[in-house]
Amino acid sequence: MAKISINIATGSLQQAEMIVGIDLGTTNSLVAIIHPETKKPVALKEHGTSSLVPSIVHFDQYGNATVGEEAKQYLETEPQNTIFSAKRLMGKSFNDVKNNAGFFTYKVIDDNTDSLVKVQVGDTFYSPIELSSFILKELKQRAEHILKTPVTKAVITVPAYFNDAQRQATRDAGKLAGLDVLRIVNEPTAASLAYGLGLQMDEEKTIAVYDLGGGTFDVSILRITGGIFEVLSTNGDTYLGGDDFDRLIIQHWLQQNNLSEDLLHNNKQLSQTFRLKAEEAKKYLSSNDEFNSSITSPLTTHHSPIAPYALRLTTKDFNALIQPLIDKTIASCSNALKDAGVNKAEIDTIVMVGGSTRVPAVKNAVSAFFGKPVNDMVNPDEVVALGAAIQADILAGNNKDFLLLDITPLSLGIETMGGLMDVLIPRNSKIPTKVGRQYTTHKDGQGSMRISVFQGERDLVKDNRRLAEFNLTGIPGMPAGMPKVEVSFLINADGILVVTAKELRSGVQQSIEVKPQYGLTDGQVEQMLMDSITHAKDDIKTRALVEARTEGEQILGVTEKFLTKNSSLITHEEMLNTAAAMQALQLALTMEDKNLIQAKTEELNEITRPFAERVMDAAISTAMKGQKILE
Repeated sequence: MAKISINIATGSLQQAEMIVGIDLGTTNSLVAIIHPETKKPVALKEHGTSSLVPSIVHFDQYGNATVGEEAKQYLETEPQNTIFSAKRLMGKSFNDVKNNAGFFTYKVIDDNTDSLVKVQVGDTFYSPIELSSFILKELKQRAEHILKTPVTKAVITVPAYFNDAQRQATRDAGKLAGLDVLRIVNEPTAASLAYGLGLQMDEEKTIAVYDLGGGTFDVSILRITGGIFEVLSTNGDTYLGGDDFDRLIIQHWLQQNNLSEDLLHNNKQLSQTFRLKAEEAKKYLSSNDEFNSSITSPLTTHHSPIAPYALRLTTKDFNALIQPLIDKTIASCSNALKDAGVNKAEIDTIVMVGGSTRVPAVKNAVSAFFGKPVNDMVNPDEVVALGAAIQADILAGNNKDFLLLDITPLSLGIETMGGLMDVLIPRNSKIPTKVGRQYTTHKDGQGSMRISVFQGERDLVKDNRRLAEFNLTGIPGMPAGMPKVEVSFLINADGILVVTAKELRSGVQQSIEVKPQYGLTDGQVEQMLMDSITHAKDDIKTRALVEARTEGEQILGVTEKFLTKNSSLITHEEMLNTAAAMQALQLALTMEDKNLIQAKTEELNEITRPFAERVMDAAISTAMKGQKILE
């Protein structure tokens, strides 16, 4: 075992520091603080405006980004340049999202790999991290404008089901926006804090958090014991929300007026008008029995006159329309209870989160299912951000009633291809903690792997502090990508880091004794954090370039191998086109232009995809005949 001692006694934050809480949502995002005078959490908003910032980014022809309400107007007119729901892409590969690719109106790149998904706007490629950073930057600027003070530290919330990669991607987005992300908090935990749950140290409660937003639904069962929140289970549907309620209303109105859905497909402006009316009707019916309105259609074809469409909807009809969707959420609640091993009677409180929980039929269904009234006293749009602000206040040391566990002052990770730092334990993680991640070889027959452990916040290991290094040897000779090496980091209660590497297929395990290194001073920790924020833009740029190069080189290698093995099945013209695309990519790799490399990689993918599929079909049909499969 490699043992490395880490000094976790870093300086506490001063009280005067303003730390904000951010709810980075799929549909809307917002920022909240603890009001210095009232000591109560408040969502920040300009006078007379909403606290919600739509999570939408629009790029103009020069690549300039606008965020929020201003970007929203381009959803219908410039769908290919307007990015919504970027949160759904966080930490995902194309293979993760390909089944729902039709949902996005912008170009999500299919590179047939497990690398992180990219979005193409014009000739530029953006990662979901960059897209989310635009939203976070907007929130940061909004907070600074309202508070008239610089904002550099934040607590950001994520869904309870977010995995390690998605949480790290959220941290990176914060860093790119110029924010030091002190803690990533689960949304249900934040919502519970906003309701004052878990603030008493002797409190023991089991709660359900029902979160129905604009585009996503999830339910989490939490156990709170002595101020510690444990997520027992989470369930839901990442493609179910208030937007679906609106869609059902629109379909109802189309039938009412004998109109086909093609009318809206072919007329984006009319489609947007219908959508806004549907949203209006949904909100109106929360406190009224019937909605009546009309839309005057613009001239759509040579034959159709300008006609007003009558839009009528009763609460009874609306409830009947959405009942199947509500039933789906109740089934999720049932599954979450089952997974948590908890029955309905054991749930002490049901917390409602998300704008769509304002619909009375939703509240009634949830209340009926759990057999008790729901808790919806806090604004459901703001509850998560308010909870994040409470957590931020605790971190700032302003809430003395709360005991904070020891935390790691700097991120810990290992070196991966291209000299990149892959963080396993992000800074400010509570300890003790244990994290494991799988890696593989990138050369055929590779028998050993160097494990280099680093501490720091920069994207390249050369800018961080090396803590230890050892070799995992004796990996059986296998093709590249076949071995599965699990690297696990364990920080015990004393702040000692133990690093283990194990090849899972063969069971080979390697360890080394490392002399303990002395911890860093508070000043050095502070300097490393400052460097990570000031260099964030360059670091992310360098990381993106290194990742693009690595991906380009791998594709070149794979293509070359493929051509050699299957030359008889590829036409002369295909060979020439592929060779030209390979040459173009080879040339692009020598340049410092990430977008060019990605564009040439995508072009090579496009050229090879048809014959790669053909070869695969041939291989399958041969195998079906009982013959040897083509390599």
